[in-house]
Amino acid sequence: MGPGPPAAGAEAPPRPLSLAARLSYAVGHFLNDLCASMWFTYLLLYLHSVRAYSSRGAGLLLLLGQVADGLCTPLVGYEADRAAGRCARCGPRKAWHLVGTICVLLSFPFIFSPCLGCGATTPEWAALLYYGPFIVIFQFGWAATQIAHLSLIPELVTNDHEKVELTALRYAFTVVANITVYGTAWLLFHLQASPRMGPIQDVSDQLGIQDVPVFRNLSLLVVGIGAVFSLLFHLGTRGGRQVEELNEHSPLLAPTTARPLLLWKHWLREPAFYQVGLLYMSTRLIVNLSQTYMAMYLTYSLNLPKKFIATIPLVMYLSGFFSSFLMKPVNKWIGRNMTYFVGLLVILAFAAWVALADGLGVAVYAAAMLLGTGCATILVTSLAMTADLIGSHTHSGAFVYGAMSFSDKVANGLAVMVIQSLYPCSSELCCRACVGFYHWVMVAVTGGVGVAATLSLCSLFIWPLRLRSWAPGTQP
Repeated sequence: MGPGPPAAGAEAPPRPLSLAARLSYAVGHFLNDLCASMWFTYLLLYLHSVRAYSSRGAGLLLLLGQVADGLCTPLVGYEADRAAGRCARCGPRKAWHLVGTICVLLSFPFIFSPCLGCGATTPEWAALLYYGPFIVIFQFGWAATQIAHLSLIPELVTNDHEKVELTALRYAFTVVANITVYGTAWLLFHLQASPRMGPIQDVSDQLGIQDVPVFRNLSLLVVGIGAVFSLLFHLGTRGGRQVEELNEHSPLLAPTTARPLLLWKHWLREPAFYQVGLLYMSTRLIVNLSQTYMAMYLTYSLNLPKKFIATIPLVMYLSGFFSSFLMKPVNKWIGRNMTYFVGLLVILAFAAWVALADGLGVAVYAAAMLLGTGCATILVTSLAMTADLIGSHTHSGAFVYGAMSFSDKVANGLAVMVIQSLYPCSSELCCRACVGFYHWVMVAVTGGVGVAATLSLCSLFIWPLRLRSWAPGTQP
């Protein structure tokens, strides 16, 4: 009567995921990562330098995409949580993932292709209207895929270190996706320039209308490769925790003390929700804005040939790829908060270097390594902190990820629009202020936002993460 029956009825610790299952999960965001790499790194450059749209027009399209993504993300998260409650066996997370994947595949190539039906006399506003619907559909699909994929982490694994490992694997494939995009971009630029000789080669070193086929072909390759990896994810990953079959050791009656559900409205009363949200938003601002403006910085401030918009981001993400494998042991050794702090120090070192150096020269590769390592560290750690916050409340996990993403998408879009509005030239470089503009943008988006992230991190040292207004024994 004593310890025997309760022990039989107690939940056995879930078996760790197999290597194949972990890898299948990790590639589920590969299509999104490929598209996000092109979106953040090349969209402004493509619209401004290749399609010759104004700085504000290019910024407006990126803002439209970020706002659409931000609005869709919490709505998708809320609906995914409702679907999870109604249909635990049919894999609602994977269903949303599939819907999002189809939307991305059908819309993304149009964003990096010339406007159909547009000519030399077509006004800019008409071209911007053409791209708008494709951007909105793409961002809805991207949000659905991201939220479905992220919300599977607390459902697939429960151990803290396994969450970090799964997040690190996920980020490792994010880095592989970026490496794929930048390596392919370099190859396409190289193939474009190879038959050219003499003075024509010098002209082709600068971006222009002749590079439209490069970006179009790159977008088609991106969706083709991403579709293959999305298929691998759906074939190799089961939706949520597996339902165990009954056997002779299974209890006949379920435990009478069930934990109360923590609903979306209860999260809004949790201080920890806002602590992690602010830290995650700061992290995404650093990662996304530095990725967005690195190509502009290389092209306009450092005046480097166009092949550098592929090689420098490639160095960044190779550094991030190798550092992502250190996340699990480093987290075990010094903890989440200190790991994040170390990543911030690396990013602040990059910002100081760029601010104090007049011209980087070959040192731009070393600076890119610093930025790549720092961004990988803070991004993996912030995602692991979000998974920690959710904990066992996986029924509302998609809402938490959706709310976090909403803040970061809108903040990124507004930041880009403000920066583009401050650009002193109407189209191309016209004065010395234009040359130094993106130099100080890189300093601000890494150093300035890095200081804000440090302040957010301090709140976690003072008030560690826990759900304060919800007690496990009472209904919230």
